[in-house]
Amino acid sequence: MLPLDSLSDCASKSYLLTHLPELNHRHLFSSVSTNSELIAAVQDGTLNAHEMHLLTAETQSAGRGQHGRSWQSPRGNVYLSLYYPVHMPISGLLSLIIGIELVKMPVIQTLNAQLANQGLTPIGVKWANDLGFYQSLSEADEAVSGTKIIQFSKLAGILIEPVTQAGKLVGVVMGVGLNVQATPKLTAQNCEGMSYQAISLQDIEQLLAPDKTASALPSLRELYQQMSKALMAAMTRFEHLGLEKPTGQTYNLDSFLQQFDSMDALAGRCLRISQGHNGQTEILTGYACGIDTHGCLQLRQDNGNISALFTGRIDVIDNA
Repeated sequence: MLPLDSLSDCASKSYLLTHLPELNHRHLFSSVSTNSELIAAVQDGTLNAHEMHLLTAETQSAGRGQHGRSWQSPRGNVYLSLYYPVHMPISGLLSLIIGIELVKMPVIQTLNAQLANQGLTPIGVKWANDLGFYQSLSEADEAVSGTKIIQFSKLAGILIEPVTQAGKLVGVVMGVGLNVQATPKLTAQNCEGMSYQAISLQDIEQLLAPDKTASALPSLRELYQQMSKALMAAMTRFEHLGLEKPTGQTYNLDSFLQQFDSMDALAGRCLRISQGHNGQTEILTGYACGIDTHGCLQLRQDNGNISALFTGRIDVIDNA
């Protein structure tokens, strides 16, 4: 493990997961980026690349999201990265598997049961790396060229990065930012063109019981434990898919696809996909119809054709 400086040491003692020693947990008062720091420590040999390592922080000064986007990191939330040794290629399925395992955490399951009891949309997995839900259309939602866009309420984001030494894959870092007590304030500048708003576990709790004053949410330490177990379960599941593939069997893959369908935040929604090609933007519209066996988003277009999409900006549009 990396040595803790005095500031980190004061902040870390009540957070360290001493009952999960195999994770080699280090907690920081502040990190530039938990993913970046963990990757650097493995690559330069400070941390053993053959062991798991968990890094958490109370805040990040330069948190990162997908495609180089920034991740707002106010205190009161979870910023967690887990390094896991692995030698098989990383595919687009991994972030979706992680999403499923995070939704299965006790804290999310409890909130989803309460949301269902009130007839509200549950927290799900939004392709390709987010947790949250789409709410009903409101006047506050964006209108572009006469098209009304339904905003995504983003609870958590996932960032997966391979780790190499001397050009060889040695493992993967799985980063998760989860809004717990603080809701990042997104503006036209820092939401970077994405049609979403931030939401926290505390926001959802207050939505369910607006008159309740005392929070029943788990502590950050308990959330570190739930999330770490979810990430380890996701890697085990991903490895099982890799072992199953050469045999021609599909039991584990079928089970995953079935679970994803039940947690898919985009299922059946009308989408507008924007993709950049050679400096030009191509627009596709259609309905989300799950994912394929490679983890690509499937879009059923008006002509009946199904396109498999690897990337692109997703807007859910009102088709009423």
